Amino acid sequence: MAEEPKLSEELKKMEAEYEPLLPIEKKLIVWSLGLGIILLGVLVWVSYTFFPVYPKQALQLQVQIL
Repeated sequence: MAEEPKLSEELKKMEAEYEPLLPIEKKLIVWSLGLGIILLGVLVWVSYTFFPVYPKQALQLQVQIL
């Protein structure tokens, strides 16, 4: 029966072998980062538009008016 390879030996082999990313993998990374940045911008816009944060003075004025 063949001896099973040890984890340390496999890790050394992986370090020695360099596999460049495929073009489709590069596209996927770029699209994912781009989409994440765009959605983060949308989240910030929604939070500022629909959930505004008022300065302390503005809140005190609103309480006095009510």
